Amino acid sequence: MNMGLDSRFLRKFFFGSLILLAFDSQPPYVRAQENETLVREEEGDYFEKWQNEDVIYLISDEERNVFEQLTTPEEKEQFIEQFWFRRDPDPKTAANEYKTEHYRRLAYVNEKFSVGMPGWMSDRGRIYVIHGPPAQIESHPTGGQYQRPLREGGGWTQAYPWERWRYHFIEGIGQDVELEFVDRSLSGQYKLALNPEEKDALLQMGKGGATIFEIWKQESKGDRPYLDPRNRDAWAHLQRQKDRPFERYLTYARVQGAKPVKYTDLQELIKINVTYEKIPFNVRIDFFQLNDSQVLVPITMEMEERHLTFEQQDDMYMAEVAVYGLVTSLSNRIIEEFEDDLVTGHRVQEGTAVGTGRAIYQKILILDNESRYKLELVVKDLNSGKVGIVRKAIILPRFGSGELTLSSPILSNQILLLEDLPDENPMFVLGDVKIRPSLDNVFPSNQPLGLYFQAYNSALDQSSLTPSLRVTLRITHDGETVLELVDESEESVQFFSSQRMVFIQELPIMGLREGRYHLEIKLDDHVGNQTVTAELEFEMVDPSEVQSKDTKKAAAL
Repeated sequence: MNMGLDSRFLRKFFFGSLILLAFDSQPPYVRAQENETLVREEEGDYFEKWQNEDVIYLISDEERNVFEQLTTPEEKEQFIEQFWFRRDPDPKTAANEYKTEHYRRLAYVNEKFSVGMPGWMSDRGRIYVIHGPPAQIESHPTGGQYQRPLREGGGWTQAYPWERWRYHFIEGIGQDVELEFVDRSLSGQYKLALNPEEKDALLQMGKGGATIFEIWKQESKGDRPYLDPRNRDAWAHLQRQKDRPFERYLTYARVQGAKPVKYTDLQELIKINVTYEKIPFNVRIDFFQLNDSQVLVPITMEMEERHLTFEQQDDMYMAEVAVYGLVTSLSNRIIEEFEDDLVTGHRVQEGTAVGTGRAIYQKILILDNESRYKLELVVKDLNSGKVGIVRKAIILPRFGSGELTLSSPILSNQILLLEDLPDENPMFVLGDVKIRPSLDNVFPSNQPLGLYFQAYNSALDQSSLTPSLRVTLRITHDGETVLELVDESEESVQFFSSQRMVFIQELPIMGLREGRYHLEIKLDDHVGNQTVTAELEFEMVDPSEVQSKDTKKAAAL
């Protein structure tokens, strides 16, 4: 995918524009239906062409079976992206050299070998696309007289137009591979030859074009080893190992097969994504400026325990989950890769129903703020084998521009100030604050609720080296303001410096009735004369609804 619009979106836009022009006289609902129909047909044509033309010689049978099971354009686009990634010789570079070279080969064969059919459909085109240009080509475009080497029986004959391609090495076949192509129809359509007799234009012409064996021993053409396998031994001492009929049959078959996939584990991952029962889970991504060039990115994942399988171990019911994460650039360069083993459990005597809580996990990454990224998260229940996969874009906000900006605001009923900074990088810790974000922003109405956010690029009064801020928090329900907090004394400022300010504010929501609410955060910087706002939604529910889903932290082993 490119940094801007992806190809599938451009196709939709292009075809959608044509449809609007063509059916402008139709009622709107008719135009919409016909528009959607043509878009689906165009998408189907694109994926059909990709599978049966672009990669027809590369895609394995297993991959084809998986691709044909996919139902949505999004799944197919993700499959295509992973298809090329698995073949990238160096995923850490910006370009996928394999993909670039493949499409160069397609363009070459369509220009060079198109005779009565597209070049990619020809035998020479197929071999060139799979294995690339040969080290040497011996070409006889008009055929003519041909003196056989002794390994082919010797003697003179007339030949059809033919070519011999030599490869120094082909993986899975070996070294010094020779392939012959023969144009028996004299139409320019060269066919891959199984044996050297195929280029003999006099093969069916009586005694014409006889071999030395046929001249000296008066053997018939039917005695040639490729025509009568019983005579192989008579020729064996003249032939190279690769000239033996069995070896040529093997080469003929292998040279036309797809090359092995580089990352078979990722191939298996694609298959699991389609065929295995899935585990649903939610993912939240937050952003905090670390410095002018880097962003702190906490990735929080949560799953309901009812989707996991618990097994009793001594006095505990335990579920174990493997987590794998991959962050890549839009050019498929690997940026971060991580994996963890997680466990969540309940004591047998607790009396709490197993599987009613939620397990939560967090990984905090540091990413450069000059790019966009793709995140792939895979979880596997090690007790049941169930797998879940989530793919999300990571689009970093524009920190470091010099303007007053805010981090991701986090609502949580679990915010704790730490007395000592942790030695390592544990989950849910930002500086000296431990905060576990809510992924659905649903909170019980009988518990306090905290707000956490950071601000950047606020100005300091040069005489006192302190900020002058006004923080306004407005909560509305159905468009009406139900609560407004104004802080001009900076009581909510937990920390400040010339680069960063940390705000923690408790929201008095105890009297709010159940329902959905809108929170607006407004920060006025009086010294810098700047204002910035942020908004988010949250929901207040009956306490019993949240207690039935008691959140339990999954511990990293």
